[in-house]
Amino acid sequence: MIRWPFGKSESRRPAAGQRGGARSSRSGLSRKPETPNPSFTSRAVVIVVLVGCGAAVLIWKAATLQFVESAFLRGQGDERFTRVASVVAHRGSVTDRAGEPLAVSTPVDSVWVNPRELTLANDQIPNLARALGRDPEELTRFVTTKLDRKFLYVARHLQPADAAKVRALDIPGVHLTREYRRYYPAGEVTGHVLGFTDVDDAGQEGLELAYDHWLAGEHGAKRVIQDNLGRTVQTVESIRPMRAGRNMQLSIDMRIQYLAYRELKAAIQINRARAGSVVVIDVTTGEVLAMVNQPTFNPNDRAQLKPAGYKNRAVTDLVEPGSTIKPFVVAAALSSGKYSPTSIIDTNPGMVKVGIKMIEDKNNLGAIDLATALARSSNVAMTRIALNLGPEALHGTLTRLGFGRVTTSGYPGESAGLLTQHTHWRPITTATVSYGYGLSATPLQIAHAYATLGSYGLQRPVSFTRVDRPVEGERVLTEQVSRDVVRMLQSVVSDVGTGKRASIPGYTVAGKTGTAWKASAGGYSTNRYLAVFAGLAPASNPRLATVVVIDEPSAGLYYGGDVAAPVFSGVVGGALRLLAVAPDAPIDMPVDEMPETAPMPADLPQNIATADASRRAATGGLR
Repeated sequence: MIRWPFGKSESRRPAAGQRGGARSSRSGLSRKPETPNPSFTSRAVVIVVLVGCGAAVLIWKAATLQFVESAFLRGQGDERFTRVASVVAHRGSVTDRAGEPLAVSTPVDSVWVNPRELTLANDQIPNLARALGRDPEELTRFVTTKLDRKFLYVARHLQPADAAKVRALDIPGVHLTREYRRYYPAGEVTGHVLGFTDVDDAGQEGLELAYDHWLAGEHGAKRVIQDNLGRTVQTVESIRPMRAGRNMQLSIDMRIQYLAYRELKAAIQINRARAGSVVVIDVTTGEVLAMVNQPTFNPNDRAQLKPAGYKNRAVTDLVEPGSTIKPFVVAAALSSGKYSPTSIIDTNPGMVKVGIKMIEDKNNLGAIDLATALARSSNVAMTRIALNLGPEALHGTLTRLGFGRVTTSGYPGESAGLLTQHTHWRPITTATVSYGYGLSATPLQIAHAYATLGSYGLQRPVSFTRVDRPVEGERVLTEQVSRDVVRMLQSVVSDVGTGKRASIPGYTVAGKTGTAWKASAGGYSTNRYLAVFAGLAPASNPRLATVVVIDEPSAGLYYGGDVAAPVFSGVVGGALRLLAVAPDAPIDMPVDEMPETAPMPADLPQNIATADASRRAATGGLR
């Protein structure tokens, strides 16, 4: 029997007698309709339902992804393919007053790694270490201990040749990024004035720190698409525009700066001194034209950056000014009305007792006028004047001239000096202040006070940036008093004065020597000295105010007139000629008697040549 799909059954082979009849029956009658199988129908319905449900689920899921989870999915996609990249701002350059570059930021490459990616090719780490000049084991430890990070610097600010070596390795997980490094073409010649920046190009010391808000730009940000190797494929949008740092032009004149550096370095070597400073101020504008210190440092060599070496002594170190304070005592005397330029001071017998202290001159000068008192640097004369004036008058004049307070320079870390209130002065305090003990000042403060004297009583703000407009100063001394004091100070640089070695052929000079014992525990040392010379030139119409400080000369000479005065002559004489200031005195001195400038140190030409080469390399020859 064969069972047909719809229940029909028949024998496999009909009997012989029945074949004809059966054939007749099929031909004569229509076929009976077939009825559906219930099991097939139910299965078809189930299939249709399942397909419909699947389609509904897919539609529902698609709608959910499109409308409900779209923000989340876009964020996940962005995390995998887009990044927010920083647009590094270029730090502004610093130039001297003539446009000579003093500090520039040049593009360099830094190397960073993805620790997880790099460890997958750990056999390449030794090659990377050799290219970076690092120990392979140390670099391996450094990377493998920070596998939880995706960004890790392994070298900053590579030289172009070293960066090319790293790039040629093409190691997975190792990337180079563009940054900027600060270069100082003049090297140690301007080290203390400019200071330096850190590895992220942010100001840390000196004018780099004082004007960081001006020089530093604002980093920008942009959204980019990167491939699986971290390379930028496309910039999608700018999130925050980058603002480059602004350039700054200083008041420094590099010609005078080099000159001051040379003269001071030679003087330190010749006198075997511990340290020294030179400050040159333009009397007419208050601009600092030069400021140098010894010992100095090279801001390009970060390995030698130590706190004791990079502080600017000219604005941070306090010194007792010694006899360089005496012109201001005379100014206070003339301002009081009790004295005139022709007044006579009796210094007999060459000493005066104040309290229990005996104040003496080297020689008994007898009855002398004010000019002689300055020329011969009489402590007795200054003591008698100060005691006659009283502490209030003397303190008031010194305060107006800037002692005891910071200047307007804005230099970071500037000291205010020390000038106690006159109400606390005893007679011995009044006496010692009159010849430079019992108060402290920075070399910059002393130079500023002399610049005020040279501008005939007008105190102009100290500026490290170039001044193009006339500066109105504050009058702190009358013009007549200032002129009288400047005229008296010319006698100090005469043949009978203590500062004759500060003379400059062709120019008149007004100045004052100072030699002070250095303070030590329990009093003053009698074998450690501070040699100072402060002056103005040309005296007939002062243009430059300059202070020279030599700390602890130990080669035999220690007086300010012997140690500091020749440095003043060399620096100011050369500066006046560089500035094309017309001579105001005849050159009647024999050539063999002219004051000699200090000899150039043996290593100075190499230093200057190195600085010039660095400048050309950093600026592409820009001058």
